[in-house]
Amino acid sequence: MIVVGGGLAGLSCATALAESGFRVRLFEKRPHLGGRAASYSLPDGTEIDNCQHVTMGCCTNLEDFYRRAGAGGKISYFDRIAFADREGKRSEIRSSALPVPLHLAPSMFRFHILGMGDKIAIARAFAGIMRRGGQPPDAKGVTMLDWLRRHGQTAGAIERFWKVVLVSALDEELGRTEAQYGIDVFWKAFLANRAGFRIGVPNVPLGELYAGCRDGLTRRGGEIRTRVRVKGFRIEDGRAAAVVLDDGTEEVADAYVAAVPSDAFLDMLPGDLVEREPVFSDLKHLRFSPITGVHLWYDRPVMREPFLALVGLKSQWVFNRSLLLAGASSSAPSGSREAAPGEKQYLQVVISASYDLVPRPRQEIIEMVCRELEMVLPATRAAGLAKATVVKETAATFSPAPGVDRWRPQACSPIRQLFLAGDWTCTGWPATMEGAVRSGYLAAQAVLNLAGQRRDFLQPDLPLEGFAHIWTRS
Repeated sequence: MIVVGGGLAGLSCATALAESGFRVRLFEKRPHLGGRAASYSLPDGTEIDNCQHVTMGCCTNLEDFYRRAGAGGKISYFDRIAFADREGKRSEIRSSALPVPLHLAPSMFRFHILGMGDKIAIARAFAGIMRRGGQPPDAKGVTMLDWLRRHGQTAGAIERFWKVVLVSALDEELGRTEAQYGIDVFWKAFLANRAGFRIGVPNVPLGELYAGCRDGLTRRGGEIRTRVRVKGFRIEDGRAAAVVLDDGTEEVADAYVAAVPSDAFLDMLPGDLVEREPVFSDLKHLRFSPITGVHLWYDRPVMREPFLALVGLKSQWVFNRSLLLAGASSSAPSGSREAAPGEKQYLQVVISASYDLVPRPRQEIIEMVCRELEMVLPATRAAGLAKATVVKETAATFSPAPGVDRWRPQACSPIRQLFLAGDWTCTGWPATMEGAVRSGYLAAQAVLNLAGQRRDFLQPDLPLEGFAHIWTRS
C-alpha cells in the first residue's frame, strides 16, 4: 500500500491502514510531516509552526487521530475564548452550568464588545439555527453574509462576532463563504453539545504530534520516507499501476492513496485523463485562500492570556506561544501564570483570508501587526522586538464558496486502485484539520472495501445535549 502525502490526510489514512494489517509506505516531498499543519526550524535553530492550528471538542475525528498517534496528551484544552477590541476592552465567552445551548448565554449577555441590539440579533439567529437542527433550508447556495443580513443581523453583530469567529474558522470572508458551512461551525461548536466549544491548542511544536505515526507504521512493517517527490502515477488500462518518482524510478503496490493538495494531484495525472474525466477536471474549479502567520519574539512578557481573538483589527488571533508551550490549560485562571524575571515571550499572530497581505513585504506586515498589538497589549509599547518572521501560506485551504461541494470528489476515484484523501475531498466539512482526518479515514475505509473487508474509522459527531436534543426533535 502506498500513500502519497504526509499531511494529516495521508498520516491518518496510513495509520488506519497499518492498524488494519496493511504494510504501508508513505512518501512525503518535504523534510517534515504535517503538510500545512507542520513545524520546522529557522536558520538560527528556532522551531516554529507554519501557522497556529487549533482544534475544538466537536472535531471528533481529529481527537481520535491524535489518540492513535499517541499525541492526545499534547493538547491543552480551554473552555473560554477571550476577545479584545482596538480600545483594549476585554470580553469572553465561556461555558456555564446551564443546559445546552444556554450554557454560553451568561457570558454572551456580559459580552461588552457587543451592544444589546447586537446580542438580541445573535440570539434570534441562534434560535433559528436550533429550530432547524443546524440545517436551515435557506442556507444552501447563498453566502454567509447574505444569510446573516437576511436574518436581521446588525452591522455590529456581523463585524464584531460572526466575522471574528468564522473568518478564522473557515479561512474565507463572509461574502465568499457558503452559509451552511458557517452555520455548521456554530451548530457543532456552540449549540449542539457542551464539549463542542472546548478549544484545544497543541502544547508542543506541531511536528511532535506526528512522531507516533512514524513509530506505528515502522512497528507494523511499513515506512515513512521524507524528501521523496512523486512525479506522477502510471495509469494502465484504467488502473493505477505505479507511482513514478522524480528520479524516474517506480514504486509498485496493490493500491494507492493520493493525499496531496488538489492542484498537486492534477499535476500527477496525464493531461488527457484530467480533461476527459469530470471528477478530475472539476477540481480546477476549486479556489484557494491564504493564511498569514506572524511570529514575534519580545524581550519581556507582554501578554498573560494563552490566546486572544482580536476584534476590529487586521490581526485576528494572537497566541501566547511561550505560555502554551509551557503547558498552559484552563485549570489556571485565564490559563495565565506569573512571568519569571528576565523572561522573554514568543507570540504568534494569525490572519486568515489574508489576500491583501500576500503581495506586501514581510517587514511591512510585521510593523502593521506590532502597531495593532500595541492597542490590545499595551506592554508591547515598551518592549523590544528581538526577532520576527512572517510565514505566508498562499494556498492554505480551498475556499468554501457557495456550491463548492459539487466539485469535491469521493474517496474512490474513477481509476481503479487509486483513492483520494485531502480536506478538498467530499468529507462534509470545510478545509480544516478535522476535514483532513475525515478524508484519510474515508480513504482507508474505501481501500478496505476493495480488499473485501469492512471497517468504519469515521467517528460520529458529538451527540445532541440538553435543549438542543429536545428542540431539534420538536
